[in-house]
Amino acid sequence: MKTIAIIQARVGSTRLPGKVLKHLAGDTVLGHVVRRVRLAKRLDGICIATTESPADEPIVAEAARLGVSCWRGSEQDVLDRYFGAAQASGANVIVRVTSDCPLFDGALLDEMLAAFPAIRGLDYLSNVQVRCYPRGLDAEIFTLAALTRAHREATRQHEREHVTPYFYQHPELFRVNTFLGTEDLSAHRWTLDTPEDWQFVEAVYAALGADFTTADVLKLLKAKPELATLNAHVEQKKLGA
Repeated sequence: MKTIAIIQARVGSTRLPGKVLKHLAGDTVLGHVVRRVRLAKRLDGICIATTESPADEPIVAEAARLGVSCWRGSEQDVLDRYFGAAQASGANVIVRVTSDCPLFDGALLDEMLAAFPAIRGLDYLSNVQVRCYPRGLDAEIFTLAALTRAHREATRQHEREHVTPYFYQHPELFRVNTFLGTEDLSAHRWTLDTPEDWQFVEAVYAALGADFTTADVLKLLKAKPELATLNAHVEQKKLGA
């Protein structure tokens, strides 16, 4: 079984344009995401899935600099882009990660990857359907067989744009499960989508450097609770927004 993390990335962003290539603590945001995903020892590889738009040529160049493979596909049909990337990577199990998560936790992903095959016949496992972890540590794991079926059968725009809704909105077709932690940390916002999020991420990296754990961030926020207020008011974009 070959397990590949596919990180979707593009330059375009309505609320924070060019965010994945912004410079942060000696690297790009995308560079930090790749590095933190690489900490998951159960992965066999990483592929960056970007678009065929000329505007995303810098993403292709960045993937080469980071030493990871890159697949280019549809800008709007991200499900098709993931299917192409999975096929090109020879993946049997796919991990979906987005490029706006520079606080991603590779150790958490390893826990999820250990749990995934332990549930016989599981098609999809995520830590996002029932939130327990901070937003920004999101990971979704699914089989190539499930992705192939979704790619063939999903027809609604939000199913194609957001890759995974067809799984969890059709429990009669797929066996899905949620990965929960021991503590509810869902109130924390550690993703990067707005200028306020950027202030928060910069503050965390300035305080901790580039190598830190989720426990380190929680300890920092306990010592400096004002940091969490930088983006606490930001509303997450709704599915399909």
